[in-house]
Amino acid sequence: MLLISGIKLPVGRDKSEAITRALHALAVRPEQVQAAHLAKVSLDARRQNAMQLVCSVKVQLHTPAQEQAAAARCPAARFYTEEDPVFAPAGPPLGDPPVVVGLGPAGLFCALALARQGYRPIVLERGGPVEDRCRTVEQFWRTGRLDANTNVQFGEGGAGTFSDGKLTTRISDSRCHYVLRQLVRFGAPEQILHRAKPHIGTDLLRDVVAAIRREIVALGGQVHFYCQLEKLCTDSAGRICGAVAGGQKFSCQQLVLAVGHSARDTFFTIFEQGVKAAPKAFSVGLRVEHLQADIDRGLYGPLAAGGHRHRDLPVGEYQLSWRQGDRGVYTFCMCPGGLVVPAASQTEMVVVNGMSEFARDRQNANSAVVVSVDSRDFGPGVDGGIRFQQQLERRAYQLGGGNYRAPIQTVGRFLQGEPGAQLGRVAPSYCLGTTPADFGQLFSPDILQMLRQGLTRFGRRLPGFDAPDAVLTGVESRTSSPVRLLRGEDCQSLSCPGLYPCGEGAGYAGGIMSAAVDGIRVAQQIMQQGRPPRR
Repeated sequence: MLLISGIKLPVGRDKSEAITRALHALAVRPEQVQAAHLAKVSLDARRQNAMQLVCSVKVQLHTPAQEQAAAARCPAARFYTEEDPVFAPAGPPLGDPPVVVGLGPAGLFCALALARQGYRPIVLERGGPVEDRCRTVEQFWRTGRLDANTNVQFGEGGAGTFSDGKLTTRISDSRCHYVLRQLVRFGAPEQILHRAKPHIGTDLLRDVVAAIRREIVALGGQVHFYCQLEKLCTDSAGRICGAVAGGQKFSCQQLVLAVGHSARDTFFTIFEQGVKAAPKAFSVGLRVEHLQADIDRGLYGPLAAGGHRHRDLPVGEYQLSWRQGDRGVYTFCMCPGGLVVPAASQTEMVVVNGMSEFARDRQNANSAVVVSVDSRDFGPGVDGGIRFQQQLERRAYQLGGGNYRAPIQTVGRFLQGEPGAQLGRVAPSYCLGTTPADFGQLFSPDILQMLRQGLTRFGRRLPGFDAPDAVLTGVESRTSSPVRLLRGEDCQSLSCPGLYPCGEGAGYAGGIMSAAVDGIRVAQQIMQQGRPPRR
């Protein structure tokens, strides 16, 4: 297959024209073409008066010789293959099915890969199935009654289930497209295969997650909900021989730890058992909300005038960053047409996150504006970052006035160092209520300075970003894991053979896509330890 990249079309032009241009560039006759379709479409909006769609097209000719000749004629063409990951079980049969702890993207894709190869994995998830989870989360958002095990962070699908369902990633790995194809197979929109910035949306992602779990079970796997890991079991040589969860012993020689970045009690448990880990830098800050129409106008100019975006333009989204010395400030997890949602997983702590549905049609846009933090902020201990997060979340709860109300401050007042919120056009979307506050009582002077400079500089790059009536809501503290569980090239823990730290919580991923890829990577490593256990 040939991939022809860099085909530019003016906004408003029929995208099928990209295929015509690709075939012309290859100088091939219609009878030579076996298949041709759009591979990816992105938007170049750097110049508002000359925005363009940038397209890639996949073309398959009838013979390799024809493709070789066409590629030689077209500098923009390269050969392209979509290969599935290689799953090659080797060695004697395992004694017991592998155990996978956690049913977020890493655990889901690890268990799916193992189940398809006949390993019949046992999955342990502390929270509930996605159907129960939705009811529990919505009850929390209505009443403020928090379930510490089934919430925005814990339960089937992981934290990504209550987000924008973003599928962008910075990693370059052949398994990425495999993950996208599997998501489509389980019900995600096919357009995620072609978008430069694909997303599913929290409303559609929930059904996809449940469909993957049903296949794992249909292939002989087990999924135990409301079953929190309590203890790792090891033999006299220090190797994994099982786990205790939900009061039950599960025997295994391979245990995948894919618990997500918020499983603080689990981290403390395994640290006490001697699992090697290191503190990891992460970021903290606030959610900022604007009118989506203002973001569209700032990005697209005349093509979004009067609050009406051109039909060929996606809902406006941005990614902004600035660095001063060794400290950075950047936007994270931007949710077009979305909501700021309560995301606590521990009592009397306030955490916020962003969430969008597939349509991205809410009035406000939001993103995290966060500053990188490291041991200078939270100390050298392996648990320093966790305790730093907890401290910020408890303080945010107090600033909000209790009952999981969130503290807010408008951007104009924040930049002037004035407490409170002077609300204007932007209404906070956080559903449990908000309290005007002073974020100077939450963050250190260094973090405050970076947040203020970031907002100001981002306003120069995206008009309206530093609008005085934009709303800041705190605290955003779960950007990534504050620890890394140390593992070797074979993905096994350096201190506990048979234990496979996996995904975002273990410090080896950052988002749905990279977590799913790491789950597949770990499954492949387990398959090298032995073939499926005998029934």
